[in-house]
Amino acid sequence: MRWSWLRSNLGKTIAGAVLIVAVCASASALMWFAFNPEVATFPQARGDFRRSDAILLDRRGRVIHELRVDPHGRRLDWTPLAEVSPALAEAVIRAEDKRFLRHGGADWLALAASLKDALLKGKVRGASTISMQLAAQLDPSLKSKGRRSLLQKWRQMKAARSLERTWTKQEILEAYLNLVHFRGELQGVAAASHGLFDKAPHGLNNTESAVLAVLVRSPNAKADQVVQRARRLAQLLELPTQASDGLAVEVERALSRRNRVRSSARGAPHAARRLFRSWDPHQGTTRLQSSLDADLQRQSQEILYQHLLLSERQNVRDGAILAVDNASGEVLVYIGGSGPLSSARFVDGVVALRQAGSTLKPFLYSLAFEQRLLTAASLMRDSPLELSVNGGIYRPQNYDRSFHGLVSVRIALASSMNIPAVNAVKLVGVESMLRRLDDLGFTNLLDADFYGPSIALGTADISLWELVNAYRTLANGGVRSPLRLTAVGDGPPPQRRRVVDEAAAFIISDILADRESRAATFGLESPLATRYWSAVKTGTSKDMRDNWCIGYSTLYSVGVWVGNFSGEPMWDVSGVTGAAPVWSEIMDLLHGQASGSPPGPPHPPPGVVSSTAEFVDRGIRRQEWFLRGTQPREIRAVTPQETAQRILSPLDGAIFAIDPDIPDGQQRLFFQRSQGAGEARWRLNGVVIEAQGDLVPWPPQPGRHLLQLIDSEGRPIDEARFQVRGSRRRTTEQGG
Repeated sequence: MRWSWLRSNLGKTIAGAVLIVAVCASASALMWFAFNPEVATFPQARGDFRRSDAILLDRRGRVIHELRVDPHGRRLDWTPLAEVSPALAEAVIRAEDKRFLRHGGADWLALAASLKDALLKGKVRGASTISMQLAAQLDPSLKSKGRRSLLQKWRQMKAARSLERTWTKQEILEAYLNLVHFRGELQGVAAASHGLFDKAPHGLNNTESAVLAVLVRSPNAKADQVVQRARRLAQLLELPTQASDGLAVEVERALSRRNRVRSSARGAPHAARRLFRSWDPHQGTTRLQSSLDADLQRQSQEILYQHLLLSERQNVRDGAILAVDNASGEVLVYIGGSGPLSSARFVDGVVALRQAGSTLKPFLYSLAFEQRLLTAASLMRDSPLELSVNGGIYRPQNYDRSFHGLVSVRIALASSMNIPAVNAVKLVGVESMLRRLDDLGFTNLLDADFYGPSIALGTADISLWELVNAYRTLANGGVRSPLRLTAVGDGPPPQRRRVVDEAAAFIISDILADRESRAATFGLESPLATRYWSAVKTGTSKDMRDNWCIGYSTLYSVGVWVGNFSGEPMWDVSGVTGAAPVWSEIMDLLHGQASGSPPGPPHPPPGVVSSTAEFVDRGIRRQEWFLRGTQPREIRAVTPQETAQRILSPLDGAIFAIDPDIPDGQQRLFFQRSQGAGEARWRLNGVVIEAQGDLVPWPPQPGRHLLQLIDSEGRPIDEARFQVRGSRRRTTEQGG
């Protein structure tokens, strides 16, 4: 039918063809000379190329992590033509542009053949050369989602011509192989070779090269189509029969792979995401040198993994480690999660906010030392305590649910006793404590009313990053500077600022390193005891949701957190069974690779003196460190008879409610006072209570009340304001 029509209209067809050729020739001549595009140089094209992975290097320049940062394509490093299999280069040229080595940018014979097919067969096929395709890759304005217009086609040809004049054929082919899309998101020969065949480009054989070459024209073709086209190409390349026969298997294997391009380094995922969070794939380098040590990072990850495996029965799945150099602030180990064991592997445990537990106590006592309110030898009472807070009555308890009576501050801090810490925060004030934490770099603190005295026990939400640097501040004698994940030579020098008094920091460090003083809670031998001088503190939050171990030597500071990102409590995990064993091994690892002898204790700074502390009532003498001017001649416990009487109950600010289910005559509040020197009487709302004594029952009355202890002359010794809510019963229930 078509040939009969063509014979009957032969004259019109020839005339139309001549007209089209004439028009095209005129237009081409006009545009060829009128349009002279500027093209990038080969060094520019290669320099603008960015791999889709950012490479994180460790402090010695070794690759520690590869992180996908560009979601729009999968590219690896630029591959020089010399590192590409000759079989692939030949196959691509034969499939895409068989006269590539002979034309000057546009293949006029291919264009004529394309025009002929369009006129005689009604079949449109492309005639773009490798140079023309490369020109479109380099200039986005030459790309088109559909069929290119005549103007776009000629501009592309002109750009290809400019490329041919300034680039060598080898440079054009090399750039083309690195920029062309092969399959799906795989762009460039390196990504395609690794993604489809799991090998480098130089190792591609004839069969694999044929498969890649046909994918250039149809990246998303079905497997059977790829096989057919690859077989035709194999015939053109005159490949051996066995190469052609293996195409179906090769295509099936290549296109069915799930893990297209596997990152070869995954040693620091959370640190890499943090450093490359704002990275622009079109600007800057894809390689960044960090302060991390690849060997320490890998070994620390293994230590954490092994300990968490042993803790599975205690319902512990997550952990984080941060190890830093004290002098420079460089981060040597940054582990944000436990990898395959983690309940949320993308959560970064180094910056996640968790409750601090007892880890904030050293900063509380250092503040009390600076304010001359306490010394390391001061005696504090570890006994039951009740405090009125906004939410009701606060009754702090020790971890072991026991009390130790009078203890020195040294023992109270080293053994992590809670009641003395709450009494200490009452001395320094919650606002003062929060200001100190803010100066140390804790950034997510709320107001004082939210925490109350519980701030002493670590109810604040903090991060491991902040906590480790705060302890590093103590290790550096109270001088704070920021941590850094990049090498010291990068950027301006860190700003240093004194936050803690140097003498107070020294005494706190000495207490945290005192094995004997921590024995009351942890025993003499525990993971907290190292072969070299080190100061360390543990912490466990409410319901065992967080377990910490933070410590330092004169060289390094290390922090470990274990728990569950989901918030689930752990089971029977303490400071020495959870994070402490991991901390101990990391510290040994760091000091094992340090040159020289093990580090000793820090030298006493000016402003601190050593003096004999004599506990008179106990017959104990020991050498103790004091801030100059605070050393006492002797230390003894004050007996209750020597202190003024105080109201023990009700607490100041307490709120009570009348129970409507209990008859009025059976409801009582009890006024209780401590023993003390002198005589005292009760006075309620300005009226002296007839009944006197250490414990007085009182029928509750709705309203606000002022209870006072007064001396013989009517002067207040102590007072407590409290409130009773509800109403008295109007009828009396009948039993029966």
